[in-house]
Formats: sequence, structure tokens, C-alpha cells
Amino acid sequence: MCGIVGYIGKDRAASVMLDGLKRLEYRGYDSSGMATYRDGALQSIRRTGRVAELESAVGEDLGGELGISHTRWATHGDVTEANAHPHTSSDDTIAIVHNGVIENHLGMKNFLTGKGYTFKSDTDTEALANLIAYHYAKEPETKGKNRFLESVRKSLTHVEGTFGIAVICKDNPDELIGARRGSPLIVGLGKGENLLASDVSALTHCTTNVVYLNDNEVVHLRPDDFNITTITSANVEAVIQQVDWDTSAAELGDYTSFMEKEIFEQPASLENGMRGRFSDDGSTALFGGLNLSPQELLGVDRILFLACGTAWHACLVAEYLIERFARIPVEVEYASEFRYRNAPLDKNTLVFAISQSGETIDTLAALREAKRKGFRTLAINNSVGSTIARETDGGIYQHAGPEIGVASTKAFTSQIMLCAMVALYLGRLRDLSFTDGTKIVKALKALPDQVREVLKQNEKIEAIAKKYAHYEDCLFLGRQLMFPIALEGALKLKEISYIHAEGYPAAEMKHGPIALISKDCPSVFLTTSGEIFKKSLANIQEVKARKGAVICVASADCELPDDLIDEVIRVPECHEIVQPILMSIPVQLLSYHIALQRGCDVDKPRNLAKSVTVE
Repeated sequence: MCGIVGYIGKDRAASVMLDGLKRLEYRGYDSSGMATYRDGALQSIRRTGRVAELESAVGEDLGGELGISHTRWATHGDVTEANAHPHTSSDDTIAIVHNGVIENHLGMKNFLTGKGYTFKSDTDTEALANLIAYHYAKEPETKGKNRFLESVRKSLTHVEGTFGIAVICKDNPDELIGARRGSPLIVGLGKGENLLASDVSALTHCTTNVVYLNDNEVVHLRPDDFNITTITSANVEAVIQQVDWDTSAAELGDYTSFMEKEIFEQPASLENGMRGRFSDDGSTALFGGLNLSPQELLGVDRILFLACGTAWHACLVAEYLIERFARIPVEVEYASEFRYRNAPLDKNTLVFAISQSGETIDTLAALREAKRKGFRTLAINNSVGSTIARETDGGIYQHAGPEIGVASTKAFTSQIMLCAMVALYLGRLRDLSFTDGTKIVKALKALPDQVREVLKQNEKIEAIAKKYAHYEDCLFLGRQLMFPIALEGALKLKEISYIHAEGYPAAEMKHGPIALISKDCPSVFLTTSGEIFKKSLANIQEVKARKGAVICVASADCELPDDLIDEVIRVPECHEIVQPILMSIPVQLLSYHIALQRGCDVDKPRNLAKSVTVE
């Protein structure tokens, strides 16, 4: 959730780290800070607020070619400079930045207080800084062993919980140590310089050669070399990978916000996600990384999807599509709930995890629980080298490009598209005909241009948003495939505009939510033609009878009575398998423009982070 950047090399560490921290601002944070080594001492500056506040405070005063830095999202203690990272041991020997939660920090603190160490913050991290200093003071000068490295190792053996850390020591001006358990940490390898970061985007301005640390691994960095071992001192053979995405994709360009940019990038992200993934005869999808044969997939009797937040909504769409086209029973679980309950699963269950970052801690923990029980696991994610990508048996990479805005847009529609392609692939392995398969492939290939058509209504949707931005409550209602999009629409509006919004199946409105309907609570209906269209009209009439305003996002073939609808946004007529994606675009734009009208920061909504790596 928080951001880490560490540097050791030939340049001014503060400048390199500030560039890295700016690239991590999208992750969500409330304070920032950095510590560097200079003239035999550790010097640090911390500030609440944006990285710009830290940059102003640093100026040219913070020198040195070794440093660690951090953007913090408060977990332990209020948003204050005292609680911001880095934290320094009370003897000024050790400085540390930390992502994660140290569950036994109170016991550590009690022990260290008895040893004369003092505390200035309310954080769990400060306890680890002092514990490393304690072991460093006790560690003898042993030939063949690095005193600093061993003190970090010994301290981590006592930690209960999760961590991604970067540590420096005042006695070791040419050493930087990092370690991880449950929180991502990546090594960036340069020429005469090396880096540490919690996200690859913080490294690419310096290098494209990276090593992804695994859990319980420790990296010891010098300017010209590095060594990776486990916490228990076992050697680890590093796998150096090349970052293959264009770093300019993480820059604003001509857009005013990353959310706007990413909404309008969706035609390209959809094209990139399906490129090269259809059979020559145009009747099915192809995936190169599943690592399961068609025969093995035919043996699957049930599919379990695990995810959190927006990705969970994509999984709900997958449930509808896979059951509809492949006739395989599907269950969708909140990863945070699945990991703590003993859910009975059929032995022929296939587990799918969906996570944009590939680092969502609840999804990762649920995935590990499924693997522990012997189930085959696959993933859909957008980050090559992420922990989830590395730990599953196989998977599908989204190719959506970096998504910076906290509220997911292009990653969400990319996930739905890939779920639709999975439904097609599994369906063609079973009962779905060649003719039906070719219709779906044509629909998917036509999708990017149809999304472009919807995006042309941006100004119209902005005008609607201006009329409804003052409301404090809103309902999103849809049936069947539109229900997950109603949930996602409500989540988007909550996330970036702070309006209270709820999503429901339209038919469920009369079982309670109808009590909320009034002239002060508009409803957004997601309406498609077909057998339940008349049912949806009846639900709209119920809202209008109670003086509620209705915004209707409808497919072009829906015949809507003028007296029932206050605002209508049309999407092209299309195959049902791509309807959820087309219906998502107006919902994203509506939430985006409402948030702007209310003066909200759409890229950095309050209290939220892009990648949730703490429980």
C-alpha cells in the first residue's frame, strides 16, 4: 500500500528517490520522508501531505549517495511527521522504511524499552528499527560475516506479520539491505548503482533490469554488486528480468488526470489484451500461459474465482459468462473471507485469482490457501513478475499497460474481456458450436471500435454529471450481467466523489432499497434488450412513482418511453458477451465527471491506495 524507494550508487540519492516517490504517488499515501547517509551520520526529513512538501523541505540540503525513502498510508498512529517514515533507532545507528504490519510490535517494544531503547512514534516500524540496532550492538565483529546484514536477519526471525523493508546503517556507507515477506520489494540493477522499490514503476527512470524478491528473502546491495539470501542464510540464485513496458505510458501526456487518460486508453488496452489470442479459424480463444492441457481443463467440474474490490466485480461477470457459455458451475469468493474459512471444494475445482497489481495481500493469501489444499491455480493480472503471477500454476497477462489512477478503469474492462475469452475457450472445449464461437470472436474484435463510439459521448455525459453532482445518495440497478456493473458503478462513484452509492439487482430494489428512493436519491439503471427488458421497465416505473430521477444507460435497441427516463446514455447494440464492457464506459465517465464537479482529486481519492498490501 505504501511506497518504498532506496538508492545506492554514484548520484545524489535524494534526487533519484524523489523521482521514484513521484512515480509511486498513485498508490495512495498521507505522508512521506527520506533518510540519507552523509559524513558519518544519518540525516532525515519527513513531511505530512504530498511528496511536493517533502521535495520543498529537502531542497539541496540532503546530500549523500545512499538513502531510503517512503510514502506512508497510516495504519499505526495518526498522520504526523513523527509517525512518517523513515524511522531511526534511538541510538541513531539504523534507519528503516517499512511496508506491512508487524503484529508483535508491542512485545518487541516492551523488550526493547527494558534494554534502554526509546520510542518517539506510535508506529510498529520503529520497534523493528530499534530491534535491528539492538542486534547490531550485540553482533560481534566476526570474520566472514557482515555485522549489519546479520543484525537484520536476526531481527526478522522475530517478526510476526508482513514486511517489505529497506535499511541503512551509519557505520556502513556503501551498503543497503532490503527484505520482504508478504509485501512486494524489487531490486533495480544499474551501472555503478542499485535500487530498491515496492513497485517497478519507481525504478524504470534508472534501469529496466530488475529482480523480484520472494517471501523471506534478503538482498544485500552495494553500488556495484548484490547478493540475495534467505532470512536463514541460504543462498538464492537471482533471476534478472527485463521490464518490457513503455515508461511513457505512466505519464499524463495531454490529459488532465490519469483516470481520464486510462478511461480513454480502453480501446487500445482491449486490443492489446486480445492480440494474438484467437485461433486461425476465428472460433475460439487461445492462451499460451495456462499450463493446463485441454484434457486437464475438460476434467474441471467447478471454478472458484478469488478477488477483492473491482476485480471481484469482474469475477461476478465471469460467473455469468462461464456458466452461460461453458456450462461449468462457478463460485466467486471475496479473497479476504475465503482465506479465513474452511470452504468445502470439489477435488476437480480450478481456482482463478484476479488482481491488477498481482500483489493484493488478501488475494495472495487466499491463493496460497488454495494451493496448500492441492488445487490447480491460475491468475489474471496486469503485472509481469508480480507475486501472484509467480506463484500460480499458470495465467493470463492483461497487457493493459500501467494503471496509475487509484480507481480502476482500463484494468477492469480488460479483466472482463479476458474472462469472456476464458468463457469462450472453455465453451468451445465443451458444447459451444463453431458458429456460436465465431460470433463471439467477431463481437470481441469489434469491441474496441464500439468503445470508441461510446467515448464520443463524453461531453454529453459531462453535462449529465453537472446536473447530478450535488446529490449525496445514488442507486445503481441492473439485472443479470448488468448487476456486477451496477456494483462497479456504485463503487466508482463512492471511491472518487465520496457520494454514498449502492448497487443492487434491479428486482431486489423492492426488497428494501426502495425505501431510499426519493427526489433526493437518483437511480442509474443499466438496461439491455431481451427477455427481462420489460421487467427492467417495471422497476424504472417504481422509481418514477416515488419521485426518483432516472439516468438510464441502455443498449441502442431498447425502446424507452420518454416519460420514464430523465437522462439516457446509449451504447451500441452488441453480443451479450461484451455488453458488460460497453455498459461500464458511461458509468466510469459519469463518476469521473461528478467527482470533478465536486472538486475531488480523482487520481488520489482520500483513504484509498492502488495496491492493497496490508490486511
